[in-house]
Amino acid sequence: LDTLEKWVTEIFSEIPNNGLPKPSFGHLTQPFDTPEFHKLYRVVPIRKVHSLTITWALPPQEQFYRVKPLHYISWLVGHEGKGSVLSFLRKKFWALALYGGNGETGFEQNSTYSIFSISVTLTDEGYKHFYEVRFPAVCFSCCFPNVWENECVSFCLQVAHVVFQYVKMLQKRGPDQRQVIWEEIQKIEANEFHYQEQTDPVDYVENLCENMQLFQKEDFLTGDQLLFEYKPEV
Repeated sequence: LDTLEKWVTEIFSEIPNNGLPKPSFGHLTQPFDTPEFHKLYRVVPIRKVHSLTITWALPPQEQFYRVKPLHYISWLVGHEGKGSVLSFLRKKFWALALYGGNGETGFEQNSTYSIFSISVTLTDEGYKHFYEVRFPAVCFSCCFPNVWENECVSFCLQVAHVVFQYVKMLQKRGPDQRQVIWEEIQKIEANEFHYQEQTDPVDYVENLCENMQLFQKEDFLTGDQLLFEYKPEV
């Protein structure tokens, strides 16, 4: 460690500190506030695969890194147990996998906006029903025992509407009094952080340098992985 410190001091000590503030682009308007964003696009892939991706453009969330609200939502959306979106779609033989989340850096999260996406890998049968119109009632049972009661909603039975109705249910119920879910996520992320495999030193330094541009000094090492504060209002 002493040798590394000596090298860093020799190499970087001569770089001047201009005392300039961190650049911010928060003054810019939402780049996706355009009619082209509120459309359904069909893309023909090279290989045979059916995938439905739904994307939301949100206000910038990087200042809430200690709470990680999008990580909380992606955890619920990506849950695969009883009562989840994927469990329901699999019972219909409509989907193989589902992923929801935000990359937390770069294009998906910055000082101008944040992107949240849900992607569903469809079966051939699911592709036939990804935007079909029917009207039954579907019941989302509790994803986490003793936290949510069964939630029944009536909607068009299609993959896209199943996703939207699940998100609507989460919005309706809200995070109030659901701290047990957040704490469960917090413990899992803490265990993964403490028992993670050793990474390549170059990759680790690169990631640390990026964290130095995003987080407070005390969170350089942990800000991109750990959850610190439970704030349901966020």
